[in-house]
Amino acid sequence: MKIKRMFTMEGEGPYRSIEFENRTSVIRNPDGSIVSEWDNVSVPKQWSQVATDIMAQKYFRKAGIPKYLKSAKEKGIPAWLQPSLHDQARADQEATETDSSAENHAISETDAREVFHRLAGCWTYWGYKHSYFDTEEDASAFYDELCHMLANQMAAPNSPQWFNTGLNWAYGLNGPAQGHFYVDPKTEEVTPSKDAYTRPQPHACFIQSVKDDLVRDGGIMDLWTREARLFKYGSGTGSNFSVLRGESEPLSGGGVSSGLMSFLKIGDSAAGAIKSGGTTRRAAKMICLDADHPDIEKFINWKVHEEQKVAALVAGSKTVKKLISELFAAIHGWKDESEKFNLELNKDLRSVAKKARLAAMPFSYVYRIIHLSQQGYTEVMFDEYDTDWNSEAYQSVAGQNANNSVRLNNAFMQAVEQDKDWDLYLRIEKVKAKKEGREPVPCRKLKAAELWEEIAYAAWASADPGIQFDSTINEWHTCPADGPIRASNPCSEYMFLDDTACNLASLNLMQFRDPKTGELDVAKLRHGSRIWTIVLEISVLMAQFPSRNIADLSYEFRTLGLGYANMGTYLMVNGIPYDSPEALAICGAVTSIMHMTSYATSAEMAKELGTFKGYERNKDNMLRVIRNHRRAAFRAPDSEYEGLTIKPVGIDSQHCPPELLKATQHDANQALKLGEKYGFRNAQVTAIAPTGTIGLLMDCDTTGIEPDFALVKFKKLAGGGYFKIINNSIPPALHKLGYEDTEVSDIVHYIKGYARLDGSPCINANVLRTKGFTSDVLERIEKQLPTAFDISFVFNLYTLGESFCKETLGLNDEQLGNFEFSILKHLGFSSKEIEAANDYICGTMTIEDAPHLKPEHYSVFDCANKCGRKGKRYIEPEAHIRMMAVAQPFISGSISKTINIPNEANVTDIKKAFSASWNSGLKCNALYRDGSKLSQPLNVSVEEYLWDEDEIEEGIAAAKPEQIRIAEKIIHRYIAKRRRLPHRRKGYTQKAVIGGHKLYLRTGEYEDGTIGEIFVDMHKEGAAFRSLMNSFAIAISLGLQHGVPLEEFVEAFIFTRFEPNGMVSGNDTIKMSTSIIDYIFRELAISYLGRNEFAHVSPDELQASAVHTQNEDEPEFDNEQVVSERTLSTEESQAFLKQEENDFEGVDFALLKNSDPEPEQTHAEFSGTSDFGTDSSTESWTAQERSTIDLVLEARMKGYEGESCHTCQQFTMVRNGSCLKCASCGATSGCS
Repeated sequence: MKIKRMFTMEGEGPYRSIEFENRTSVIRNPDGSIVSEWDNVSVPKQWSQVATDIMAQKYFRKAGIPKYLKSAKEKGIPAWLQPSLHDQARADQEATETDSSAENHAISETDAREVFHRLAGCWTYWGYKHSYFDTEEDASAFYDELCHMLANQMAAPNSPQWFNTGLNWAYGLNGPAQGHFYVDPKTEEVTPSKDAYTRPQPHACFIQSVKDDLVRDGGIMDLWTREARLFKYGSGTGSNFSVLRGESEPLSGGGVSSGLMSFLKIGDSAAGAIKSGGTTRRAAKMICLDADHPDIEKFINWKVHEEQKVAALVAGSKTVKKLISELFAAIHGWKDESEKFNLELNKDLRSVAKKARLAAMPFSYVYRIIHLSQQGYTEVMFDEYDTDWNSEAYQSVAGQNANNSVRLNNAFMQAVEQDKDWDLYLRIEKVKAKKEGREPVPCRKLKAAELWEEIAYAAWASADPGIQFDSTINEWHTCPADGPIRASNPCSEYMFLDDTACNLASLNLMQFRDPKTGELDVAKLRHGSRIWTIVLEISVLMAQFPSRNIADLSYEFRTLGLGYANMGTYLMVNGIPYDSPEALAICGAVTSIMHMTSYATSAEMAKELGTFKGYERNKDNMLRVIRNHRRAAFRAPDSEYEGLTIKPVGIDSQHCPPELLKATQHDANQALKLGEKYGFRNAQVTAIAPTGTIGLLMDCDTTGIEPDFALVKFKKLAGGGYFKIINNSIPPALHKLGYEDTEVSDIVHYIKGYARLDGSPCINANVLRTKGFTSDVLERIEKQLPTAFDISFVFNLYTLGESFCKETLGLNDEQLGNFEFSILKHLGFSSKEIEAANDYICGTMTIEDAPHLKPEHYSVFDCANKCGRKGKRYIEPEAHIRMMAVAQPFISGSISKTINIPNEANVTDIKKAFSASWNSGLKCNALYRDGSKLSQPLNVSVEEYLWDEDEIEEGIAAAKPEQIRIAEKIIHRYIAKRRRLPHRRKGYTQKAVIGGHKLYLRTGEYEDGTIGEIFVDMHKEGAAFRSLMNSFAIAISLGLQHGVPLEEFVEAFIFTRFEPNGMVSGNDTIKMSTSIIDYIFRELAISYLGRNEFAHVSPDELQASAVHTQNEDEPEFDNEQVVSERTLSTEESQAFLKQEENDFEGVDFALLKNSDPEPEQTHAEFSGTSDFGTDSSTESWTAQERSTIDLVLEARMKGYEGESCHTCQQFTMVRNGSCLKCASCGATSGCS
């Protein structure tokens, strides 16, 4: 192929007109602490600091690059294009001369030109090697043009290219194979990769199939492995999980399936453990599910419930921490030492315990604090969760590492409109029906409108799921002969067959604009589209893939994803409102030129290199799709479109610039003509990607097809740190609208502030000097102001310095360590004064009410959300949909775009937006209602409470809380002391036979009846086993004598499983045991703790039997039985019964119900009819007119976990190892 030069001159190199400079890249948290720092970063001078930070922090190869390189001298490759190898000889020589190790002579990338060289050089090398260029001069032009475009931010490939491409070609990096495959271009055979880097993984987007199989190839667990290979190299993946059986569907070996959702949670956890690309980027995946799946409702509401869990974790942790502090204060603040640990006598403690019970705090924590206080502890560390999107709270719940989408076809949408039923089908029924050639029988019927309501509510509440319109997607499918499109990549822009991949690149539209006229330079756009289509095609050739099937199909169909960024900015700088007919026409025309030029280039490559392998069997459908693309460019009548139910939106010629429209229609004709003559090299060529990171790298103010999120934004980064992002397109837009330089300056300063203390009202250098601020401290503050989103973020420990804060400002460690403490408030500034200074220094962040600006120009600067604290304007959801609808007919895949909706929108608004998207011919829709997440990565303003005059005295939040590791750490150390048993002691001996093996269990007790030792003897067992059991009994005895509660041993050892086990004889209450250890602690729990849920025969049944009739005339046994039902320690139970003075008297739950009960009433509460005194081993927990929280509380009081059984719905779940087991029906929550 011939490559023309448009941006470079032969022999002058790619950077002739570009100046480079060295910078420092520092990423800071809002509190000023440094996350990462990188010195001597060389980048083009015109790059912003944000772009510099992206290059340095994300895309520079940080380690492992050999210091010395040599040419590989590959035959047939020009000298300037030769791969490089590690020059071990030079490294060894230098190591000898410097007396150091050769292994230490590895460096990192520090110059952007190094990155441009390894990318462009690698693409050129593979293209030249496989005859993509007619001559070496064409290859050289290709290399130079690419380097120039990368340096000038004209285009950028997807992140995996930056991470992986060229590491072997440029530096000779290598490593063991990671299980990848590639197709040999010469033999066209799928071949396992021999190493990790010779062939990079440049593809960002994957769609992978999954079978309804647990562990075999292509199954569920295999998918997690394939996903891990992708995440490691920075790629994302999507899958349709509709083939997986729903919950309770039968399994082939008997039993029932645990259901789709259980496996999705496993996959989500696996994805969350991997840093994508080895950096801080999170793993990305898409989960698609057909609307007829039996678990569709659980899937729809998945993230709604997870968001609720985060809210509960945050609120609960704060509540529990506060109550723990109050419990310690109540205990240690009570003057009478003999009463301070007694709930009945210590009224302060009783009051806090009541508060804890009302707050549903686990009562074990009340016990714990009392016991710790008795031992001398004064506090425990109980950390709090926060709602930061990268915090432990979000990491603790499921569903945070995937986007969810429901696949809806036209039949469903019509059923919603006509209020019809919608059928759900078991997966095994669909398989059987297909084999038998019949229609499947539904397992359940729903009202389509009700399911539609659930989808809308979930999207309103949690921003998930999105919707993919299955019928529309497949009517634009170029290769239906090979199967339907069932899923997409994580961001929904790539939609094609399962087990295929797509690599993306985006053109920065602002760099293809004539700065003098503002018009698009069509010749440059065509040139850029052609060059980058070839780059993406070569990337298919050189790539390795995570599975054999993906390698085969990706090579066969060769799908590409060329797109653009900065459409919103292009419109703004030309003074065109995003929501206007002119904007729609321009967007459609620009998209069409890029799309049809890319297809024309694909046809050109097909002429030289041949069509993709699947072209002939899909030729008719592919040409049908191309003709429909062309019709949209000419805005043909609806009757002319082929095979489309919903007709696309064409380009409005009345509002499109004539030259742009002419170019659009010419390119549409050209692409169809070349395709009909030569076919196409690629099944797909375009997709509008989100361009989040690469958009920042190209200094784009807007991403993809989006309008700006806000004029000033605050972006948190995964892994820590943040960027302050300001829309730099405002000044040129104002000049385009006719404003003078002085007016533009005033407007810009109104929006983004002056970034200096000088001239600020209330808070300025002069005022701060009177409060002790030195010139050095003021200088440090001034340096931080340009990147500050709020001045509160600058006045912190890290910026001011610890010595200054303590010695000059008089702050103590507690204040400095409190993230809710405000230094500005401490200095005496009011909320209004801080706000006024903030508007001057950091700006109002909105265009509204700006000086000089005419109201009729407000719409030019409208954003997806309200801007700043004072902004009221935003782009309506319908405008987002109209913009997507005019671009979609010119995209092979789809458009990754968020439709932003204001916080006050309701569920009906969500449904309207979804319906409008379907009727407009969109392939997918993702809505985001502001505030639907407890935290979001991109924010337009700090929380409103910062400006509340009624804020609490402790101050305002001056920084985001740090990530918390959930742990409980005892502050004060306790040295255990051994409590000796009396020489003559009571106890009992219990004989039992377990699985045919005879066992004698003997206990020894203290005077108060508390167990202090056990003896275990096995009859006729081998010496080794008997000795082990004897040693085990000694260890348990020592633990009991040193104060380890029997409850701890019971929880640790019950349900352990090993032989001998089985039937138990000789014991009245225990009839089955999973091991000898299980039997021992069942017996001790029943006898000493009253844990009758571990018994197989309840005490009631024993009392009613003829064998035990001698107990019927001894009513005190009833009382004893009732008391033992409480989940108290034996020591507490005995103390309660004896009511000994100066001893801990136990927890009386009646005291928590009534303020001042009499002792007689207290005992009455624990009578045989008490809520807490009834037997619970087999009783039903289903009660009329009782709240769930009451049932949970009662269950916990009776010793259960407080969770309901998923099988029998009883609240009788007990801990069973790491799982839960139901004492009523025996069902478990896990594998046991």
